Amino acid sequence: MNNKRDDIYAAPQLDIAGFRFDKAVASVFPDMIKRSVPGYETIIAMTGTLAERYVQPNSRCYDLGCSLGASTVAMRHHIQYSGCEIVAVDNSEDMLNRCRAILQNDDANIAAESIPVELVCGNIQDIPITNASMVVVNFTLQFIPVEQRAELLQRIADSLLPGGVLVLSEKVAFEDQQHQELMIELHHNFKRANGYSDLEISQKRSALDDVLMPETLETHRNRLRKAGFSSVDVWFQCFNFASLIALK
Repeated sequence: MNNKRDDIYAAPQLDIAGFRFDKAVASVFPDMIKRSVPGYETIIAMTGTLAERYVQPNSRCYDLGCSLGASTVAMRHHIQYSGCEIVAVDNSEDMLNRCRAILQNDDANIAAESIPVELVCGNIQDIPITNASMVVVNFTLQFIPVEQRAELLQRIADSLLPGGVLVLSEKVAFEDQQHQELMIELHHNFKRANGYSDLEISQKRSALDDVLMPETLETHRNRLRKAGFSSVDVWFQCFNFASLIALK
């Protein structure tokens, strides 16, 4: 499948609507996230490594906010046991359509008896989670209303088998204003180095205002501990992007 270069915000826009994972975004998403999120490819690769370590026989894995299924594919290729399946959830039909095509292509690269994937279109707050040994929430919680985040993480914790793992990746905020401004500046420099113009950076930031709501790492840690995870900490961070591992 051909992936287009992200130029969604390259031209001036008089009225910048809130960011949506529509057909336009789906068509450029691999380029967009590679050029926008430092460390994304490392996080995806290590998601596969974590699946190899933590996924248990005859259990389910969940990719909540799966977008085009990068985490799903990473898990699928590293699960060591039979009887497992992956449930990949996203509320954008446009994203899932492309994800479905990617998974069909991936079928040709794996054994016929490999891990089946169920694609579900819906809000992750509404999806039943059962018999889970691994749950991945990569850059998704930040789009969920703040008041709904604790309940979602509690449901994940309650549904994980003993020894199960949650991978939670997020754009994060910092309480220290000087540090917050520095991390934003470094992130913008990262995007400029990847070919985004100041106009694109500014317009996308406007589109994400009031749509993407980052929180501090301490807020994430406290919420995960309160949900009942026994071990919680950051395993990857670059600028204002971080990934946490929470163990049941």
